Amino acid sequence: MATDHPVVIYPPAEDGGRRVRIGGHFVGIAYGLLDVVAFVQEAGLQEWDEMDVVQSSLIEWRGAGPDGWAH
Repeated sequence: MATDHPVVIYPPAEDGGRRVRIGGHFVGIAYGLLDVVAFVQEAGLQEWDEMDVVQSSLIEWRGAGPDGWAH
């Protein structure tokens, strides 16, 4: 199933980390918004900050929103 969201943040794991997928590739585990910012910057959106990550419709938050980091 295709998605309209090129960035997917998966639900928090036991340790609070959330898997991050950009396009069709898993890029790592985020433990907070700054980690997500770093991943999207590495993917080419260098000017993005925390507010861009929180507000963007390009990001799909699964299981919890941008403030959910505990399992």
